[in-house]
Amino acid sequence: MSDLRHAAGTRLAGAVTDELAHLAMGSATLEVAVTGGDGEVRYGPDGVDEVEFLLRSGSGMPPRPIAKSASGGELSRVMLALEVVLGTSATSVPTYVFDEVDAGVGGRAAIDIGARLARLAEHAQVVVVTHLPQVAAFADQHLVVTKTDDGSVSQSDVRVVEARDREREIARMMAGTDSAAAVRHARELLADARARRTACDD
Repeated sequence: MSDLRHAAGTRLAGAVTDELAHLAMGSATLEVAVTGGDGEVRYGPDGVDEVEFLLRSGSGMPPRPIAKSASGGELSRVMLALEVVLGTSATSVPTYVFDEVDAGVGGRAAIDIGARLARLAEHAQVVVVTHLPQVAAFADQHLVVTKTDDGSVSQSDVRVVEARDREREIARMMAGTDSAAAVRHARELLADARARRTACDD
């Protein structure tokens, strides 16, 4: 069993590292440390091994426990990579919540993150908090959260945006305005996201 864990850990680490390259973490590598199977053997309910996930955040950096070294955004992306690699159809997790999964990224990397979140959503409910239009464009349902303050009470409201309203919201996320040019760009972004999702389904 210990030998199988070592082999599986190596395969998992390689697959997740490959996935991280698409999530704006190209210089990061995941390592799965399996210890305890040699020397003094201590049997427990999970066997003789202790398993720990280590993240090397950049070239030349030492591997460190994920819980101690990863930022909130990095942790979300590692989690996303793990779920995509493992294939959520084999898990019983009904809902995932990702906050800051797109922190510090933009452009093509943001589109890749959106596509992978959409892939994960084929098997589970995925809730994503984002400020990036490239990620929001992949959503099945787009919710907008607004906060108002009248000087005495702060209040947050949530509303669903669809069709033209969604195009205008994506435009505002991109350009800060829902001008005709921004709306055209938003339309293109939404169409591109739909095409990517259709291609993945095929």
